[in-house]
This record gives sequence, C-alpha cells and structure tokens, in this order.
Amino acid sequence: MNLLQLCPLLVFMGLMVGISFYVRRQMESGNFLSHYFVGNRTLGGFVLAMTTVATYSSVSSFVGGPGMAWFIGFGWIYMAVVQVTAVFLVLGIYGKRVALLSRKLNAVTVVDILRARYNSDALAAAAALIIVLFFAATMTAQFVGGARLFAATMDYSYESGLALFGLIVVIYTAMGGFRAVAFTDTLCALVMMAGIILLLYYVLDAGGGYYNIIDNITVNHPEMLEPFSGGNMPMTLYISQWMLVGILTIALPQSVVRGISYKDTKGLHQAMLIGTFVVGFMNIGINMIGILSHGVIDEPLKTYGTVDSIIPTAIATAIPKSLVGFAIIGPLAASISTISGLLIVASSSIIKDIFVHYREKHKKEPLTTANLRLISIVATAVLGSAVFLIALNPPSVIWIINMFAFGGLETAFFFTLLFGLFTKWANKYGALFATIGGAVCYCLAQGFGFKPFGLHPIVVGISVSFVFFLMGSFLIKDKENKNLEIFFPEKQ
Repeated sequence: MNLLQLCPLLVFMGLMVGISFYVRRQMESGNFLSHYFVGNRTLGGFVLAMTTVATYSSVSSFVGGPGMAWFIGFGWIYMAVVQVTAVFLVLGIYGKRVALLSRKLNAVTVVDILRARYNSDALAAAAALIIVLFFAATMTAQFVGGARLFAATMDYSYESGLALFGLIVVIYTAMGGFRAVAFTDTLCALVMMAGIILLLYYVLDAGGGYYNIIDNITVNHPEMLEPFSGGNMPMTLYISQWMLVGILTIALPQSVVRGISYKDTKGLHQAMLIGTFVVGFMNIGINMIGILSHGVIDEPLKTYGTVDSIIPTAIATAIPKSLVGFAIIGPLAASISTISGLLIVASSSIIKDIFVHYREKHKKEPLTTANLRLISIVATAVLGSAVFLIALNPPSVIWIINMFAFGGLETAFFFTLLFGLFTKWANKYGALFATIGGAVCYCLAQGFGFKPFGLHPIVVGISVSFVFFLMGSFLIKDKENKNLEIFFPEKQ
C-alpha cells in the first residue's frame, strides 16, 4: 500500500485536528469547564444527534457486530434492531430532565447531578472511578479494533495504525474539548454512512447481486434465514443482547451527558428524530453487509480466526485497492468518535468531579482559567495516552471487551439515574449499594462465567443492583436532603 492510497485517511485525520484547533480558537471567555466539557450547552439538533450516534456506534458495531451477523445470519439483525431506539430513548427519557437540572445546578457532568441528587461525595467518587475504569476498557477495545482493521486492510503494521489514528484522536480531543468532539463526531457519522454505502455496493457487486447471494445462503446455510439460526442464536442470547445493547443503554453516562449540552427543546426533538434514523440506517446496514459478505467469503469461520476478521477480509477482498483507503475511513471513524466521546467524559470525571470538587470543598484558592485549561488538556492527554499504551499489547476479541464495559456501566448507573431523577424515595444508601455492589457482582459473574439459564452476566448485575437499591433506600434512613426541592419542586 503506497502513500498515495493512504492519503484519504491522512486527509481525514488532518481534518479532525484542524476542527479541534478551530474550536479551540473560538472558545469564548467565561466558564472554561462548561466550554471544555459540555460545549457551553449550545449544540443544535443535527450535531447533538450525530455526536450521540457516533459515540454510541463503536468499532465493534462495524467489525464485531457484522462479523457475528456473517456467522449467525438474520437472527443477529432481529436482535440488533433494538438498538434503533437507543438515541430516541436516552434523549427522550433523560434529555430535557438532565438539561433543566444541569442549568439549575450549574452542573457540567452526570456525576455533578448525582452528587446533588443524593447529597453524597462518596457516591460521586465511586461513580467517577467506575466511569474512568470502564471507559478505559471501552477505549482500549476501540484502539485495538481500529488498529487491527488498519493492519488487515493495508500493508502497514498494527503498531503503525495505532500510532496514526490513536495519537491523533488523543490530540484533537485534548485540544478542543467537548465541542470539538461534537463537531468531529458529526463528520465521523457522515463518513460512517458513506462507508456503509461504499462497502455495500462492492460486496453486492463481488457477490453477483443481492438475490444471488441470498440464493447461495438458502442452499448452503439455510439456518441463517431462521430467527434462531439453527441453535446459534438462542432466545437467551436475544434476551441478553436486548438488555445489553438495547434497554439498558439509556443509562450510559456518555449518552446521558449529551442532554446537558443541547441548546433548546427544538434541537432536542430534532436530535431524537435524526438520531433514530441514522442509528437505524447504520445498524441495519452494516449488519446486512455482514450477512451479504457470504457472497465474497464463504469458508468456515476457523479459516479467518474470529468474527472480528470478517469485515476487514471483506474490505480487502471486495473493494478495489485504490479505494481501500476511503473504505476503511468509515469503520475507523466509528472507532475514533467513540474514543473521543469517552475520553472527554472520563477526563471530566477526573478534573471536575474529583479534582475541582476537592479544591472547592476544602476551600482552596480557585484556579485561574489558564491553569484549568492546562490541567484539563494535560489530564485528557495523559489518560488517552495511557489507554493507547495498553492497546500496544492488544486483548483478544474486541466485541467481548466492549460488551463487558457496556454491562459494567449499565449495572452501575441504570437504577441510580432512573430512580434518582424520577422518584423522591431514592436515597444515597440505595444508590451507593446499587452502583458499587451491582458493578462488583457483575464483574464477578463475568469473571467466573456465571450465566444463569444461559443469560449474559448483565442479568446478574442489573438484578443485584435493583435489589441493593431497594434495600438501601427502604432499610436505611437518610438524613433530610435539601436538594430534593431542586429535583422535585412543590407545585404552586
């Protein structure tokens, strides 16, 4: 692969950095933390939709997911279609509520809101730590997935790909903050859709058209046309995945924080509609490509190693060499948009939720805007670089890593957010028990491979979290929380 064929990717990466520096120069005076971590609450509907979609759609959506669709068939699409509702639900349930509360409280992060609701620094610290740990796992999966894709489709090493896009995403996120992330996410989402169309065209062309591919699947793999895929897609997997990548995703902090950043209700409603369409197009489109890739590669899975190899192999096989540089931009965009979105939220947990709060609580002298800017940029860069170094010794299957981190975050935050923002009876003890106990039990179930009735360990984690929340809230009395009036004002 010569440098000329690499040019499209280099131009794309350069554009990411350019957007970051432009946003950096446009940053207004005022509350730096609000500008850097939530874009000063000025996102319009289109950008809000695209940044929510781009953060939600990771490299596993473009590599591991369609690889599983290649293996399982239409049953994987029937399962994955639940993700179409993700943006609509997270913005519909939490969007307006979080936006109003963040303005009342001058909150910049989800943890800010939780600290105020439960009046608990211990909960805030635990939540911030969980965010950083599980986000680090997710970011590692994105780094690994993107670098593997790069190495599989181009004549460069894994380390070269990791250095190329990995360091650039850390640079542009650290320099431009949330607003730069939102704008680059928008570009990434558009590129992802273009990449799906390009790959679909060439996969269909190489396989002799849609009907020819489906006819071959009907003859050689008839189980792929069945909802349960001849036992490869059992009902327990449907239930587990509907929970893991569907219902419970409304509590992911990286999605909920988008509710803090939008400008007005009109923009919120636009984002819900646009985001739903875009998620549907990308989710169904890329998984359908996974199935149709049987027209290009139709040998036993062991030939390719893992499902993560299917889409890179399809790109390298079906697309002309001169266009491979364009084709991989879409999947890599999914990787870098997720990394940047998670990185800025993880950084806000360290800086705003822990460091700045500690200084304010102990009445330390306020930091100047220049010092805050420097500390925020350095913390973001250091955190991103640390995850980059972990990715140099890559873990195994990225789909599993990504789902593990999803489950941990959902277990920790689902009931803490849902009950906290919509019920008066929830207290800090219930939230603490659910957040910490649920996450620990989920990790133990995952580590020991405990799958009751064949269900994913998320069922264990979320069930324990629910029980712990009720026990803590109803069995342990909390002192009066004056902040409740902010969350649940009395009607006049």
